[in-house]
Amino acid sequence: MQAVYLMGPTGAGKTDAAAALAEALPLEIVSVDSALVFRGMDIGTAKPDAALRARLPHHLIDLIDPTEAYSAGRFLADCRQAMADVRSRGRVPLLVGGTMLYFRALQSGLAEMPVRDEAVRRSIELRAAAQGWPALHAELAGKDPLAAARIQPADRQRIQRALEVIEITGKPLSSLQREDLRGGEDADALKLVLAPADRAAGVAVLAGRLERMMERGFLAEVESLHARGDLGPDLPSIRCVGYRQLWGFLEGQSTLPEAVERAQIATRQLAKRQLTWLRAEPGAEWVDALDTGAIAHIKERVETWLGRFGSTATL
Repeated sequence: MQAVYLMGPTGAGKTDAAAALAEALPLEIVSVDSALVFRGMDIGTAKPDAALRARLPHHLIDLIDPTEAYSAGRFLADCRQAMADVRSRGRVPLLVGGTMLYFRALQSGLAEMPVRDEAVRRSIELRAAAQGWPALHAELAGKDPLAAARIQPADRQRIQRALEVIEITGKPLSSLQREDLRGGEDADALKLVLAPADRAAGVAVLAGRLERMMERGFLAEVESLHARGDLGPDLPSIRCVGYRQLWGFLEGQSTLPEAVERAQIATRQLAKRQLTWLRAEPGAEWVDALDTGAIAHIKERVETWLGRFGSTATL
């Protein structure tokens, strides 16, 4: 089925590029971002603003409350429904984001994973209470170095899940994911990667991006979430980059400058992980996000691709 994938690391300019495409071509934007699903988390997730979303339809944004969790399985079901709705209107889905596991799931399905085992999880939690989560991360590194490389030492939920999978199945989490997520491709999908060709310049762009978020009231947004009283640092929403670090400041774990610096580091680490996934993406065409003609180039490429299907009419 026809679809355009616009992938890239955080801060690469995917939102602006997607808007330019959707304004000029018969496309509708479907978000492929695990952070944009949370309501009330707008500034720190760089969510498309209300004016843009009023002008152009955006799907799979503001789906759940920050108290809830959103799985790859639910994304797959929601995305397939959104894509079907877009196609029913004679348009083509434009899948935009940087959550690479979601893109892989769309192309190849999800790996067959064991259901959670409360006894195993409790055992892991007791070990973590005695040894600390960094120690369990080190244990994971010995058993599944590929998974450990993608998981931060303080990310207790993902460490727990990776160790749980090993204990239940006897297989590393990374091998299970690789079995099913590397397989197929959508022959009718155009896959584009928007990413900075110059790494140092890309880092500078990310630094400025977080500064602008702070100027727009990112701290006040986190303060509002903190004041609710029903959220905590173990929730997926608050573990999002930037939110986790500012939450720590509000909990007295750091000064504000320290929290901002930690958020900058976490943002760079996220972009690096995303680029690692993207480099392994088969058949993707790369566009330099720092090129002033990047959006025009992408538009021309998509227009040519749509022409193969007789779908070049503009809005």
